[in-house]
Amino acid sequence: MRSEKNGKSAPDEVNPRVDIYAVAKRAGVSPSTVSRAINGLSTVNRRLAAKVWNAAQELNYRPNLQARSLGSGRSRLFGLVVTDVSNPFFPDMIRRFEHHAVKRGYEILIGSLSEDRESIDRCLKRMSERGVDGIAALTFGLHQPIVEHLVEKQVPIVFANYDARLPNSACLKVDYRDGYRQAVQHLGFLGHRKIGFLAGTLDRPDTPAVDRFDAFMAATREIGVEVPSKWIFEGNWTLESGIAMTEKLLRQRDRATAIVCTNDVGAIGVLHAVMNHGLMVPDDLSVVGFDNIHLSDYTFPPLTTIEMSLDQLSEHAIQALIEIIEGRKPRSPHTVSTKLILRRTTGVPLTNQPSVQRRRVRANA
Repeated sequence: MRSEKNGKSAPDEVNPRVDIYAVAKRAGVSPSTVSRAINGLSTVNRRLAAKVWNAAQELNYRPNLQARSLGSGRSRLFGLVVTDVSNPFFPDMIRRFEHHAVKRGYEILIGSLSEDRESIDRCLKRMSERGVDGIAALTFGLHQPIVEHLVEKQVPIVFANYDARLPNSACLKVDYRDGYRQAVQHLGFLGHRKIGFLAGTLDRPDTPAVDRFDAFMAATREIGVEVPSKWIFEGNWTLESGIAMTEKLLRQRDRATAIVCTNDVGAIGVLHAVMNHGLMVPDDLSVVGFDNIHLSDYTFPPLTTIEMSLDQLSEHAIQALIEIIEGRKPRSPHTVSTKLILRRTTGVPLTNQPSVQRRRVRANA
């Protein structure tokens, strides 16, 4: 169907008469370059690939995914496995992963896991039956049962912070140490010497909770700060856990003046609990989160947090899968950077603000 105006195809319609030869002519490249770019092969120069996709968009060309799958023997489908989609971090990550996958000519199949083995087996079986070309297991945990399920299927797989040591696997390494170093040094510069940590569950070695806790402890040692066990709180990554752990902290006579959290959702729970006690952030307690979820910019006050680059995480995961599929040894580990995002939940501790302290004493008199 064509629009009446100028006899051109409407922008939201597919022109069935446009093929890769027309796209090649518009882009000024060969048809084989168009084919390789549309199939997401990494051998195509990025500048040429951009010209191909721009020409395809101008001509309203859409590749026939079924024909491509039959011709190549590939499904052009990547599986993305995550946990706890109720945590705003994972929807953000899914959106970025899909964006980068589509740019490379792939669609995605999403699976959400819980910790029971039946859930894991059911999810991975569904992906195997759909014939995914590879799986990005960005669960930040639950690695071993995933490996046990896929080890005989030889499906290319990428993990975050877990080296499966399989011939068809790759590892993404999140640089937790740099992010936590920036956060702890920032708190130290503000004058905090009593710094606590809201952790995830620390009883399993193959979890991000342990990696983040180790990074935090290394950072405190660097600035000469000792963290007693009473200022370390184990939670479960939820808002309710953040609230409960903060209640324990606030009951302490000698309590930390700053708390660093293993994720933003827990940190939002900390803000909630502090407010419920009639206290103020950051005067009474400075708070640092981790993840930089979209909501962290809209808390009250806006949350200082450590950002993990989701663009890097997604792009590196897809690149590693393509390298495995093409028979090339993936560059392992692909490093994902972290950085501190300063907002308004960190400040000079109250004990270092004599004028503020005197004002509060007078107000309570």
